[in-house]
Amino acid sequence: MSSTTIGAIVRGDAAVFPPYLYEAYRSTIKRAPGLPLVDVPLTLSELTGPGPLLSAVTPEDADLTRNAGTGGEAIGQRIIVTGRLLDAAGQPIPHALVEVWQANAAGRYVHKRDQWPGPLDPNFLGIGRCKTDTDGVYRFMTVRPGAYPWKNHPNAWRPAHIHFSLFGPAWGTRLITQMYFQDDPLFFQDPIFASVPPEAGKRLIAHYDHDLTEAEWALGWRWDIVLGGATATPFEHGEVR
Repeated sequence: MSSTTIGAIVRGDAAVFPPYLYEAYRSTIKRAPGLPLVDVPLTLSELTGPGPLLSAVTPEDADLTRNAGTGGEAIGQRIIVTGRLLDAAGQPIPHALVEVWQANAAGRYVHKRDQWPGPLDPNFLGIGRCKTDTDGVYRFMTVRPGAYPWKNHPNAWRPAHIHFSLFGPAWGTRLITQMYFQDDPLFFQDPIFASVPPEAGKRLIAHYDHDLTEAEWALGWRWDIVLGGATATPFEHGEVR
């Protein structure tokens, strides 16, 4: 298996995972480790699963258009985002906790550090969660996020994307990734997407599904997440546990 290295530091398979240091993505210059990583033994709190979170998940949590608790509905083009969570052998992973967060239709996050003049939506928190069903299927109703500017390089804009967090049977098995949309015009100048090897990058892109689309209500997007093997989805962490 090939690997991406910084000195003695190894990060997963170079055919799938982005390197720790990708100079076009300027934040990695300071974030990338300069010394070998230290393997810290997991404690009991890290080896136990997110049980209380799983039991607290409700169907309403998966509808980002209405889960702000305001009684109103988020502004923007409604979309359904769904797919299957699969292991390295292509088998479904049931009852896994899937969390998402995203910008609103104007490309603005509900976060104090996001101060660009895109309007906030009082009916949109930009967070949601669900559990995969017995077939490993997750499903969210949300609005399509807008692009937003960032200061990585001149006239830099991030493509529309949704952040995904996946929890396994313990806190230490969390994986984080991003989902993009196949028709986005901003891939060409986004160093985060470009840092992923081209073939693996294709696995981060959701595809429009007209059969999933609900008439006069919401467009359907389908994206499967694979946790290992030759068709693994690239994650921020190079190892799948």
